[in-house]
Amino acid sequence: MSSFEKLGAFYLGREVDPNSFEVKAEDLLYDAKDLTTHAVCVGMTGSGKTGLCLSLIEEAAIDGIPVLAIDPKGDLGNLCLTFPDLKAASFQPWVDPGEALRKGMDVSSYAKKMADLWRNGLAKWGQNGERIQRFRNAVDLTIYTPGSSAGVPLTVLKSFAAPRGNLVEDPEALGERVQTAVTGLLSLLGRDGDPLTSNEHILLSQLVSHAWGEGRDLSLGDLIRGIQDPPFEKVGFFDLESFFPQERRRAFAMAINNLLISPSFAPWMEGEPLNIQNLLWTKEGKPRVSILSIAHLSEEQRMFFVTLFLGELLAWARTQPGTSSLRALFYMDEVFGYFPPTANPPSKRPMLTLLKQARAYGLGCVLSTQNPVDLDYKGLSNTGTWFLGRLQTERDKMRVLEGLEGAAASAGASFDRASMEALLAGLDSRVFLMNNVHEDRPVLFHTRWALSYLRGPLTREQIKVLMREKKAQGSSRGEGAAATKAAPKMSPSPSASNQPPLLPKEIPQGVLPPQQPVPPGVRVVLQPGLMSQTRLHFVAAREGVDEWKEMTCLAPLVEEVLHDPWEEGEILEGVRLQPLPVSSGEGVFAPLPSAATKKSRYRSWGVRLKEHLYRTQAIQIWKCKELRQYSKPGETESEFRSGLSLLLRERRDLALEKLRKRFGARLQRLQDRIRTAEERVSREQSQYKQQKMSTMFSVGSTLLGALFGRKVASVGNVRRAASAARGASRAAREKGDVARAQARLQELQSQLRDLEDEFEDERARKIESFDVEALDLTCKQLAPRKSDIDVGPVQLVWLPYADGPQGRRPLFS
Repeated sequence: MSSFEKLGAFYLGREVDPNSFEVKAEDLLYDAKDLTTHAVCVGMTGSGKTGLCLSLIEEAAIDGIPVLAIDPKGDLGNLCLTFPDLKAASFQPWVDPGEALRKGMDVSSYAKKMADLWRNGLAKWGQNGERIQRFRNAVDLTIYTPGSSAGVPLTVLKSFAAPRGNLVEDPEALGERVQTAVTGLLSLLGRDGDPLTSNEHILLSQLVSHAWGEGRDLSLGDLIRGIQDPPFEKVGFFDLESFFPQERRRAFAMAINNLLISPSFAPWMEGEPLNIQNLLWTKEGKPRVSILSIAHLSEEQRMFFVTLFLGELLAWARTQPGTSSLRALFYMDEVFGYFPPTANPPSKRPMLTLLKQARAYGLGCVLSTQNPVDLDYKGLSNTGTWFLGRLQTERDKMRVLEGLEGAAASAGASFDRASMEALLAGLDSRVFLMNNVHEDRPVLFHTRWALSYLRGPLTREQIKVLMREKKAQGSSRGEGAAATKAAPKMSPSPSASNQPPLLPKEIPQGVLPPQQPVPPGVRVVLQPGLMSQTRLHFVAAREGVDEWKEMTCLAPLVEEVLHDPWEEGEILEGVRLQPLPVSSGEGVFAPLPSAATKKSRYRSWGVRLKEHLYRTQAIQIWKCKELRQYSKPGETESEFRSGLSLLLRERRDLALEKLRKRFGARLQRLQDRIRTAEERVSREQSQYKQQKMSTMFSVGSTLLGALFGRKVASVGNVRRAASAARGASRAAREKGDVARAQARLQELQSQLRDLEDEFEDERARKIESFDVEALDLTCKQLAPRKSDIDVGPVQLVWLPYADGPQGRRPLFS
């Protein structure tokens, strides 16, 4: 295993000598846990910023950490251009023909040049095709294109779904979520989004808060109806008409409706729902790198999407248990315009809240920009790591230094402005200064070679090619826009009426309002159905399950299914009926089967509903035997696996920390002894050298006295000869001391290598024992306790269908 292949450590490059600016042999390994305090990357065009940030994402993926990446320029799609074989044929479809022409080469020759460049570049940094394959195997790579079908489409209408979990119990968090959703919608309309001065913002916020307070989801159609006929009569101290007259409300509702039915908005209603959990993990629990490409959108549409996405991400984070390990990574490329220092675009508030709060939930945020003036430096005082590349102007450098000083002060760390300024002045391409508040000093480093082929921004056609197979898989699995239940077979009836039938007062009835927009010129037909509010109790002592589940059961009421209509029924959430009578403008009423006019039939349908629920309703409980863990009720396999992954990462981090501490003392003692042995070798060598020189002078003096003295055997010559002999003997002893000191040094160095090998072996065993993919999960279907099934009164409900040339389709579900 390479020295940099360590889980929890990101290989970003190699250190650079701050004096000579030469690349050193030491690899720069960045502790993944440090990203929980966020990071910012600043560098002008050509600084190597894109390569560094993509390398950071690659390292997170290899470590099994899911990534959400917003891509305003189209560069991040390069993460999908990974070719383990490193052959020219793999590069050829993706090289830029224009660039090849400028280089005076044909496409095939240029592709061979790129393949050779990548092979040699990776080898220089200790990487190869095997590491590329490891990256590809570690994660699921998907390019999402909201508002477009080029990549995997993504719909944001789900962003008006009522929050779940502990978010509902936090008024401040719920208020921020409402404000984010409303501000994003108004930005798409090009309207004022000030939550304090805009009547439109205040009215929409009241509508959303009212629905979410009742646990109801909202569609844009619900908002349009709510604007025209709000469920409240006062806004603050003012009556509704004084605050927002009906004519102005109608015009506002018309603007939203025009947006909804415009062809340009149609793609926003297609695709997978904006669900953060699903963007982070596949259904099987494999981590994802989800690239949210918005380069094709207008400025208003980008702001709309980014604002809603940040609100969803913040809401998701708040539902997660706290952790000190890195659970997931959020990266935004070119944050210009979304987090400015003075203006307040809709995206700024949720971005600032993420930087302040996300670390508690293990969500790391990384922001990237070319110009430091694009960033709110007060907000970035929450950022623990700064990657600083070559900057354009002296003003940019001063702004960076201000931000670094603020971040250091927030972290309680020291800051040497003069030395930092000197380091920033000498940066070259692909050389970055990393200032990490978790480290003792800033570090200069040269970025490693990216595993992905950095060919520049991808076109929509190229994204289509990359995602063709993904979209086909999604279609085969039935993914995409939420499927609606097919309408039961109903023949048009001339006896449809503008008024509901007269029934005994013991049979309550109501209308389910359309939850989807009604196209102009389409008649709404209200078909009879049954509805009941039910409660189910799921109990399993061993798995720790004691869960009550409330649901609304709907079923069509036609002659073919009168015996047991629930077999054709479905479960809905957030249902609110409108009382009768309704105006004829709401639609026409289809004929009612005669059986539905008898009160006794409703009681029998209630009995059959209880049997139906016991037979068909169940919750899945996932079990991990190795970790003795059970999933929570309603938790999917993906959510359970992601939780286990975090649990294993936390245990791995703790185990490795204990391992480092256990070996750290032994390593430190050995290193101290090696340092002492090195000093002794140096001292012995110096003494030997001095004694050798002294002996040489003594012998030389004796020889000269013997050659030129008057008496060869004089007393002085004899004494000098004896002294020279003793000196030679001492020199021999000193030489022996040097040899013994060197032997001792080599022995200690051998012990250090053995101890390091022992540490690496134990670390590898620890890491292998925390492999989430090796975990075996089993699934248990838990039926509701039959005696606790509570079926409310079965009532008659009128269900809206659109009656058009294509037949009837439901406007609910």
